Amino acid sequence: MNEKQPTFTVTDKRKFTLDGELRDESASEPTDERPAAPVSTNVVTMPAPENRETETPEEASGEAELPQFSAQETAEQDAAYKESSRQIDDMLRQTNPGMGVGGAISFEHVIQSFYVSAMIAMGAGTEPGQKARVDILGARQSIDMLALLQEKTKGNLTQKEEATLQNVLFELRMMFLEITNAIAQQAQKAVDAKMK
Repeated sequence: MNEKQPTFTVTDKRKFTLDGELRDESASEPTDERPAAPVSTNVVTMPAPENRETETPEEASGEAELPQFSAQETAEQDAAYKESSRQIDDMLRQTNPGMGVGGAISFEHVIQSFYVSAMIAMGAGTEPGQKARVDILGARQSIDMLALLQEKTKGNLTQKEEATLQNVLFELRMMFLEITNAIAQQAQKAVDAKMK
């Protein structure tokens, strides 16, 4: 039986090119049509942790302790995670031949993740012409987590990491103050308008 292999269409909907330039509208048309990649059936499994007591006295009283895993269990879990990640990377490289190898995660990546979360919560990245949606509590939480990171890593960071964290916190706190001051001014104007 001669069956036609299923195909899929790749449509690039990114607004910017890899060089950071704005794409023209015609660039969002389908860019590639190729047969669907066969699905890999490699599955990475990790052993289940040893059986533990079903309920400890601490759990019964509501003060549960976190389970402690052995060094062997932790090593097996880590190896299974790395193997699974390697397989995903291999599949991505098969379907995207131009894709490079991903770099290792650094402390700067952690800082950047919280920074982006805080900025988006404060309305950055809003589409032109749309009203910014501000999540001031979410922004404060991201800023507070960065401050906690700064406190808990004191003395363990390189000079560059420490400077990056300090600069990011300064910028986010200043933006937070600007937004909260604007919110307070709007609230005061609303109160003044009601008083008249």
